[in-house]
Amino acid sequence: MNSRDPAASILHDTPVPVPAQDEVWGSDAMAACLRALDVPYLALNPGASYRGLHDSIVNHLGNESPQMLLTLHEESAVAIAHGYAKAASRMMGAVVHSNVGLMHSTMAIFNAWCDRMPIMVLGATGPWDAAKRRPWIDWIHTVSDQGALVRDYTKWDNQPGSIPAAIEAMLRASMMANTAPFGPVYINFDAALQEAKIGPMPAMPDVSRYAPPAPPAPSAEALAAAVKLLSNAKSPVILAGRVNRSTTSWAERVALAERLQARVLTDIKQSAAFPTNHPLHAAPPGSFLAPQALDILRNADVVLSLDWNDLAGTLKQAWGEASVSAKVIQVSVDQLSHRGWSADHQGLPPADVYMLSDPDATVPLLLAAVPTRAPIAGLKAAEVPRPSGDALSIHALAHTLNTLTEGTDVCVTRVPLGWNGAYRHFTHPLDYLGSDGGGGIGSGPGMAIGAALALKGSGRLPVAVLGDGDTLMGITALWTAAHYKIPLLVIVSNNRSFFNDEMHQERVAVARSRPVENKWIGQRISDPDIDLAQMARAQGCEGIGPVHALAELEPALARAVEIVRAGGTCLVDVRVLPGYDTNMSGTPSAAHKR
Repeated sequence: MNSRDPAASILHDTPVPVPAQDEVWGSDAMAACLRALDVPYLALNPGASYRGLHDSIVNHLGNESPQMLLTLHEESAVAIAHGYAKAASRMMGAVVHSNVGLMHSTMAIFNAWCDRMPIMVLGATGPWDAAKRRPWIDWIHTVSDQGALVRDYTKWDNQPGSIPAAIEAMLRASMMANTAPFGPVYINFDAALQEAKIGPMPAMPDVSRYAPPAPPAPSAEALAAAVKLLSNAKSPVILAGRVNRSTTSWAERVALAERLQARVLTDIKQSAAFPTNHPLHAAPPGSFLAPQALDILRNADVVLSLDWNDLAGTLKQAWGEASVSAKVIQVSVDQLSHRGWSADHQGLPPADVYMLSDPDATVPLLLAAVPTRAPIAGLKAAEVPRPSGDALSIHALAHTLNTLTEGTDVCVTRVPLGWNGAYRHFTHPLDYLGSDGGGGIGSGPGMAIGAALALKGSGRLPVAVLGDGDTLMGITALWTAAHYKIPLLVIVSNNRSFFNDEMHQERVAVARSRPVENKWIGQRISDPDIDLAQMARAQGCEGIGPVHALAELEPALARAVEIVRAGGTCLVDVRVLPGYDTNMSGTPSAAHKR
């Protein structure tokens, strides 16, 4: 999908025609390179440091391929690019203004880094030649090493000093961002270089000669060792982690699990990786392992990790401080991104076979080599439980959404912390896109808009179920969806609190023999309550709610679905009960245990 696909078209802010010109400016060549790289969109918040590039996108390219998407905050711009990459399996760009815009965007860049998603972040600095700086503003917006602000959580950054160097930087950045393990890259353009007249347009390189390499496959020795372990395993378990959105790879993972009769676990923090209604899917996905998942993992004799997020921590959940009794096969290239500034690499897991290879390149090789086992007797697909009573809970919200969208292709872009993984089945790689990667708050609206942009024209209904804190921190992103006519349903699971931290305060109070009744202080978002539906309407979206009672929920969501199917953007404010739901065994949910 790209910006030239009529089925996926969005509102296009069309410039008036520009007369032909014999000479071009530096930023025209930069813009031409972005077009050659087939970057479909640039989400941005404008700034003088890149006014040259801005002009070139509008007046040299006609604001098409790439098309600019105006946002109201740089963090939203990068979050949109992040969500787009998750849904489209394709990189788009974000542009941020000088040092101040880059600082605004840092949380979103960190999210994409932790989530291993490709984004080309473009920036600019006041003229590097001090003699060309305007008084005051160019000075405070120029720093000696701007890329240092994000260097520890980008794959690569560069500040090119010429137009040929700028073109090469974009080629390299695209290649690196799209080479596994994926990640954001940053290029900082000198304002004076953008605005310099350079004569005729330089020839653009053949970008096909600078494509990223194919995903790495395992060595023959490592593959043979893994096949031997899996072939002899009595109770193998597959941890399906960071994998791609391809339906072919999805089918290969299912086939491998069926051939091995391996139980499969998935992670609610990651995009859908395996059908949760399959009999071999062992337990509802969660941020932490549910009791039944722990039992399955403890009884495994071989664990196949397909780039599982925090493999060491997951094994520790099952075995504690004791030695892991199962043989572990690790399939991941993630260590190629590890560095010392951030601990996003998490614990060091034991591995009896370590395949430094892409999971989706490795699974078909395993599938071709392992024997077929007889099906395990008595396994049944999990059923989605129905809520009881008339409480307006997250469970009731999920059930109502399930009922209204039955038989419809839906992409759930996000769920809130209190969501239990049993509430909805995911049966397609685009059914669910996972969390933001970095565990920050405020990315939900922007990432949902990026995903909805990628899904426009696909027939799939994009739905974001967000917490109120996440929504409030990023709510101005909704204007971009309204302006560009991007259909999206946002359901706010609004408990009027930063409730995860209420639970933390409760645990501290209990540990210190202090009153838990005080946990709400400094956490509750009330008195006055915030009218989120009105905030959506103020930006040109449809806003429904607040919904206070279960009887109001179904008609409110039904109306919202109609609006989105008709091409609108709609937010529904659902006032759910404060607190986390429990899982089906009656014990606290994984999120509650945090």
